Amino acid sequence: MERMLHPVNAQLDDHLPSDHKLGQVYRVGAGLTGLLLVVFGILGLVNQIGFFDTGGDTVLALNTNGALSVLSICIGALLIYGMVVGGTFASTLNIVLGVLFIASGFVNLALLDTELNFLAFKIQNVLFSFVVGVMLMWFGMYGRVGSALPHDNPYWRARHPEQAAREDRARRVQGRAPATPVMHGRCP
Repeated sequence: MERMLHPVNAQLDDHLPSDHKLGQVYRVGAGLTGLLLVVFGILGLVNQIGFFDTGGDTVLALNTNGALSVLSICIGALLIYGMVVGGTFASTLNIVLGVLFIASGFVNLALLDTELNFLAFKIQNVLFSFVVGVMLMWFGMYGRVGSALPHDNPYWRARHPEQAAREDRARRVQGRAPATPVMHGRCP
């Protein structure tokens, strides 16, 4: 039954201690991006642009309409919530939303100049979507993904528990070992 509920052995483990410095990176990335999106959305709503208007109204050099403004506020609020929660949640949220922003960029690139472009995207919006997506993914993956993570990194330790335990035992033994070697049975 457990195998059916969790067919993939992937889960959101909290490998990151709450006071770890990586948590600040995830929080800053989520918070700044969320704030940017909320400001963009609010400015779009303040201009009272039609909800599905594709007339070319711009805010902060990006094309917008009411639907895109509301969507921006919702995603920005979600990122700000991720900033408040922090830790692995913020990191994972940054990664997931980063991938979604990049996918949105590709989808909206395909929809440019079609009737299905109900979010009023122009090429600058597509580029913005790509940039925000890469930025969010970078903030989310920082210190979590890579081939050269230090061995004291909580994510490295979670992925390599046996080696981490061996290194911990070696450090404890080195901490107890005398500074100079002891010669048993020999005169100096």
